[in-house]
Amino acid sequence: MMTLVDSHCHLNMLSGSGTLEAVQEYLDAARDQGVQYFLNVSVDLETFPQVRDQAASLDNVFASVGVHPNHACEVSCEELIDLADHPDVIAIGETGLDYFRNEADAIPEQQERFRQHIRAANETGKPLIIHMRDAREDTLNILRQEKADQTKGVMHCFVEDWETARAALDIGFMISLSGIVTFKNATALQDVARKVPDDRLLVETDSPYLAPVPHRGKENQPAYVRNTAEFVADLRGQSLEHLASITTDNFSRLFGVALN
Repeated sequence: MMTLVDSHCHLNMLSGSGTLEAVQEYLDAARDQGVQYFLNVSVDLETFPQVRDQAASLDNVFASVGVHPNHACEVSCEELIDLADHPDVIAIGETGLDYFRNEADAIPEQQERFRQHIRAANETGKPLIIHMRDAREDTLNILRQEKADQTKGVMHCFVEDWETARAALDIGFMISLSGIVTFKNATALQDVARKVPDDRLLVETDSPYLAPVPHRGKENQPAYVRNTAEFVADLRGQSLEHLASITTDNFSRLFGVALN
């Protein structure tokens, strides 16, 4: 039986996700498409309890703890370490840098929050989930400065070119592709999708955002990771079964979880 992993989704942001029953319907639809495991990713500490509790209550759902770079709040390494001390929390993030909407005077605070997350990852041994937008050089430099290669992690929803991908791979990170890779104008990203080594590739939805073709414009959901996986497999000249196998193995190895 083919097994896919949605390596980055926000179950608590899906329509109707205030109840576990509603989230379970999304998971059932995903399992009908071969998607068996899900990483429910935190973007702020206010909603982290919901992210964690969904993972604790639903089968084959894991959680992360972190603060998205666009959420301006103070967070310490020690606080992240404490919140990560839970069996269903397998990663730190999402964290990183996003200069797209930020004023210049907010950048130092964003960078400091990023450093706190990396230090927490190194302390806990839990991999990082990295968000990077219009901040390629600073993101890679801080990862190197803070020795993020100790725990490694994933460049989530990767949209950069092959040079940037290669730099991230050199630090020990995996590359995760979202539905953006299916967009007609994403030619540079499609080149990256062809070149990433088998043992460093993941797929994700980032649901409820960025639905892949043919669902573009709709609310994204975990079931649609299959569309992304099919597209990437075709780009790489691989079968869907092979793509599913390698990305599932990569998720298991990176996050240290046994997947049946």
